Formats: sequence, structure tokens, C-alpha cells
Amino acid sequence: MNEAAQMLGIGRTKIYDMLSKGDLASMQIGTRRLVKIDSIKALIDRATGGAA
Repeated sequence: MNEAAQMLGIGRTKIYDMLSKGDLASMQIGTRRLVKIDSIKALIDRATGGAA
């Protein structure tokens, strides 16, 4: 979560909010929740209209 938050320039709380709303996709391995990089890229594409 920390790395995803850092990549997007937002806090962890906002990451959890976006996960709960379905704006970001994640997967769980053991006790770790990992945000998919493709989900981060798609979020950026949606926000910039594909001009990223």
C-alpha cells in the first residue's frame, strides 16, 4: 500500500478508500494486500483521459 500511495502521491487512507470503491484492484497474498500495477496505470489513464 505504501508504494502505491507513493506512486500516486496520495496517502494510504485514500488508497483504502479507492480500493473499497473499486477504483483500484488489489490481490491478497498471505496477509499482504497488493495493489495491481495495471490498476494504477488504468486509474492514471482515466484521470488524464489517456494522455499520460
